[in-house]
Amino acid sequence: MNCPYCRHSDSRVVDSRAAEDGTAIRRRRQCPECGKRFTTAETVTLTVLKRSGASEAFSRSKVISGVRKACQGRPVSDDDLALLAQDVEETVRAKGSAELASHEVGMAILGPLRSLDEIAYLRFASVYRAFTNLEDFEAEIALLRAERDLSANDADGPMASDDDHEFRDLATASHGSTPPS
Repeated sequence: MNCPYCRHSDSRVVDSRAAEDGTAIRRRRQCPECGKRFTTAETVTLTVLKRSGASEAFSRSKVISGVRKACQGRPVSDDDLALLAQDVEETVRAKGSAELASHEVGMAILGPLRSLDEIAYLRFASVYRAFTNLEDFEAEIALLRAERDLSANDADGPMASDDDHEFRDLATASHGSTPPS
């Protein structure tokens, strides 16, 4: 590491600390020639290989801008988007590879987006997975409903029986209202 003051080609590390949630290392260095101190930051670059063959550094802001379009008109805040982008970055970094395909980034976006807003998820999935017809949407909606029903059954707890579900359905039908979802 060259000293930024005297351009000497060597420096001594005085202190090292983790920074930015552990994704970077901040090093305090001292030049043995002039004695001045300076700080460097080391980060691991995560490279995304695009379909075109080009590669670029992973960017949370690109994740946010792509998801923001799907969330247009939905009750999703900028903080929600920032947390989603952080979650996506943590997921792709956890794979342990310095390079990953853009497809893997898209897959990492789908899960957190589904939890955040189902409509935004459908919008993003329709573009990302290149839905070509109504059946593609219907299949994805059926999958979302099945997962929601499974979650609702899990929320009823282990003590709920089929009789309990039938009773709830009968009670709802006799009162003419729809059950809350």
